[in-house]
This record gives sequence, C-alpha cells and structure tokens, in this order.
Amino acid sequence: MNSASSRSRTLQAVGALSLAAATALLMTGCGQSSDSASSAATSEAAKVVPQKQTTSPSATAQLTEDQQERKTVLDATKVTFDDAATTATGEVAGSKLVELDLEGVDDDDNQSPSPTATGSPTGSPSPSGSPSPTGTGSPSASPGADGPVWAAEVAEKDGTIHTVRINAVDGKVIEARVDADQDADDKKQTADWLAQATQTPQQAAKVATEKKKGTVTSVSLDDNDGKGVIWQVDVVGSDWKKTTFDVDAKNDTIVREETDED
Repeated sequence: MNSASSRSRTLQAVGALSLAAATALLMTGCGQSSDSASSAATSEAAKVVPQKQTTSPSATAQLTEDQQERKTVLDATKVTFDDAATTATGEVAGSKLVELDLEGVDDDDNQSPSPTATGSPTGSPSPSGSPSPTGTGSPSASPGADGPVWAAEVAEKDGTIHTVRINAVDGKVIEARVDADQDADDKKQTADWLAQATQTPQQAAKVATEKKKGTVTSVSLDDNDGKGVIWQVDVVGSDWKKTTFDVDAKNDTIVREETDED
C-alpha cells in the first residue's frame, strides 16, 4: 500500500515537471514569435518613412556679380561720402554739390546719358527737360590701378558745373575742371534745381541711412517728374544689395524706395 502510494506521488511529480517544461517552451516560442513580428514591422516601417535630415545653410550666401563688384569697391574705399562731398565743394569757392558717385558701383544705374560724348567720368549737364543735369559716368567693374574714385559735380551760383575727382583711399583731389560743354539752358536748370533744394545732400543721405543701415555710394540732384526736385541716394547694405531712395529735397520725405536684388 505504501509502495503504490509512493509510485503515484512520483508519477504526479514527473507529470507536473513535464507540464511546466512544456508551458515554458510554449511561452518562449510565443515571445520569440512576437519579437520577430515586431522587429519585422519596424524594419518595414523604416523603409516607408524616410529618416529626418537636418541641413545647415552655408556660412556665406553666394554673391551675384553686382554684389561682388560692390563689395570689391567698398572694401577698398576709405574716404566716406561726407568727406568726399566736403573736399569737392572746397575745390570751388561758393559751390554746391550736384552729384557725388563712387565709381565702379552701379555706374550705369539712375543716370541719363550726356548729349555730348566728353569721355569724362561724369559728363556734362543735359539740356533743359532731360531727367538729370548730370551725365553718365564711365562704368568700371572694379577700382582702377590707383584705387576707387569719388566723382563729383559741384555748381557755382549761376549753375556752372565743375567736375572734381577724388581718390577714395587717401582723399586727394585727382582732377578739378570746368565742364566746357554747358550752355545757358543747362546752367539755368542746374541753378533752378539748386535753389529749390532747401535740404542738403548730406541731410538726404542721413534720411536714407536711417531707413537702411549701410554705405552711401551715390547722391544726385534730380527732377521728380515735374513735382519738385529730389535727392536720389544709393545705399549699399551689409548684404551688398543696393537700395535707391528718392528723398524730397524740400522736406526730407522719402517719396520712393527700391532695392536692387542683383
């Protein structure tokens, strides 16, 4: 009786151990199957959803040809617009500034051709009724052998214009002469425009640079489509883009603003 009971207990124990082992194997198999399925799903999802990539902008934006030319000239320029204006008017007693332009910076912009080809950097005043009393400068893409140059036109009280060219590195006067091709109408127009311009070019330049921080590269007296006179001011910003401001020469109000994206 005791022997049978002992065998019965042994069989029960073996059966329990076998059942436990089978259960463990089954659970292990399910876990592996679940992990494999999860891994496969993740792999497939990775094929469908691209990895997020971050790209950083280049350190310096690519400059256009015009922007590079402005940078080249301005990097070499040491004499400011204000100093060049003072030097130019100092060359002709009692004169007033009509135009001041840094050669090599957008020379072909905002200027009208002279009726006579003089070969001078600023030309002679245009006849009455034309957009500007000043001529067109000779374009140059970069500073010359002696460096950049400020080309100025200053006028006597009767409207007689003198051309003054100033080295933009050391501030010395390169050339000062009377423009020989002016007639009576040219002089009268210039004198009339200067009489209307109650604000100085320096004041107009200040208005422009308060609106856009940068370097003044050109200031010229012009007609505002028969509605008085304006100072047209070019300012080159830190991005080397040029903005042109038309500033009312009577009250310093900006009447037009345009940025050249090139």
